[in-house]
Amino acid sequence: MTNFLVHRFVKDWDQTTDPAVRRRYGVFSGCVGIFLNICLCAAKFLAGFLTSSIAIMADAFNNLSDAGSSIVTIVGFKMAGQKPDSDHPFGHGRTEYLAGLVVSMAVILAGFELGKASVEKIFSPTPVGFSALSCAILACSIAVKLWMFFFNRSLGRQISSAALQATAADSLSDVTATSAVLIGTLIGHYANLQIDGWMGAAVALFIIYSGIGAARDTLNPLLGQKPDPELVKNIADTVLAHKEIVGIHDLIVHDYGPGRCMMSLHAEVPCDADIMHMHDVIDDIERELQARYCAAAVIHMDPIATDDELTLTKRAEIAALVKLIDPSVSIHDFRMTAGPGHTNLIFDVVVPHNFRLSDEQVAQAIHDAVAAMEGGKYYAVVQVDKAFT
Repeated sequence: MTNFLVHRFVKDWDQTTDPAVRRRYGVFSGCVGIFLNICLCAAKFLAGFLTSSIAIMADAFNNLSDAGSSIVTIVGFKMAGQKPDSDHPFGHGRTEYLAGLVVSMAVILAGFELGKASVEKIFSPTPVGFSALSCAILACSIAVKLWMFFFNRSLGRQISSAALQATAADSLSDVTATSAVLIGTLIGHYANLQIDGWMGAAVALFIIYSGIGAARDTLNPLLGQKPDPELVKNIADTVLAHKEIVGIHDLIVHDYGPGRCMMSLHAEVPCDADIMHMHDVIDDIERELQARYCAAAVIHMDPIATDDELTLTKRAEIAALVKLIDPSVSIHDFRMTAGPGHTNLIFDVVVPHNFRLSDEQVAQAIHDAVAAMEGGKYYAVVQVDKAFT
């Protein structure tokens, strides 16, 4: 059903990397959310009035806040879809992440408010009435919210949207919340147990937990999380598909919102290649990356020796040597300069963030190992870098 609705109401639905299409997805999701949540809120207010249940009334307010969150989603996608301007040359795509964060905060706030009301009900319990109509309303609400979870999750996955994934998480928390309210209502009626407040408190804790998880997912790209490993692999495959490129390193991806990023990398090329030809190759790769990943790409050329047997042999030896320190360590930009007394081996070492050794310890370990090679013939000139992917 979701695909049918998307094909019917979202123009160019298959062009999910197009910012305009992403905006249509977000607006469509928001409109569906506003309509359904207002309907559910009105129905639950009726059920809460009939039964005098604090849990049902709190659940109704939760749906009202969800409708407000849907408005935030629409505004967020609208703003994110604005074109770049002189003050924001990379566009406004991160507004979508901010919209997801606002939705997450609304979920957490709703959880705290529900928890406060539930604690008051625990210490001051009042009889909860029973109504078949209220139970039917709650059951229908569970079905609707479950559909909204799958609906928003599907849309979120299609356009890789943290905001829609947060909305989906909110819908799932609502399913759990309303299910707990319904179960509490049935137990209270048939077992004559006053557990309305306790069920409300349990629901509140789950809502807060879901909100914190959704907030984390939207904060990570704002704080600068590492790029998706699959994206990194695809970028590397795209660049290395050109036979003139020997290797790549120092790939950095800056996220300015879904479908808007900037990347830079170092491409290793034969040192004896024609520089004008290699310049054309690099230009072609940059344009290909721009077209394929909607990313402004900047590539730095690193010339390396590819036909010197001694350099290739020593590079392989050093690469194996640093692996003895840790398998995650690698090298690049390897070159040799021979002198009358010794030969300098110059290279960069890449170690993960939060590595168990300090940069100084890594450099010293490599210095000592290289100095022990062939009676001190070689000296290591090492630059320690951190991995960005």
